Amino acid sequence: MPFTLSSRIRRARSGPRRRSLLAGAAGAVLLAGCTDDTPGASADKRSGATERARARVARDSAELADRYTAVIAAHPALADRLRPLRAAARQHAKAFGGVPRSTPAPSGSATPSPSSSVPVPTGEKEALSQLAAAERKLADARRTALLDLPGEQARLLASVAAAGDAHVYLLTEAGR
Repeated sequence: MPFTLSSRIRRARSGPRRRSLLAGAAGAVLLAGCTDDTPGASADKRSGATERARARVARDSAELADRYTAVIAAHPALADRLRPLRAAARQHAKAFGGVPRSTPAPSGSATPSPSSSVPVPTGEKEALSQLAAAERKLADARRTALLDLPGEQARLLASVAAAGDAHVYLLTEAGR
């Protein structure tokens, strides 16, 4: 008697069954129907995310410049040390399309920004420490955010984050 496979044994073979494949294909069609296949939709989402990131970086840099202005006003002895860092924060805001809200008085002395709600510590060391913490927090946030940005914007943001790290050093280690 010749050996033949019964129909039951033939069905037990490995791999997906026809019903599984059809169900999977139907699910893929449904999922594809739920996505936005319009040309440029993905690019529009990326562009919107890039613009929101740019606006956030510009706003954060302007707020940081305001912090520097407030510390300079409260501790004039630190002005020479902090003015270049404030100028860099303003340049970062400008590079990302923003405009810093505070500007120095014509005589070169700084006035606190009316929008600055951050209290300035009475001690110089504490004020510098607070600025360093703000710079560190922003640099960390910017390193995280650059992963979501396209090429040139990511490189610019990485440079700004690196500048923040340098500012932290200047505010902490270099002053010791």
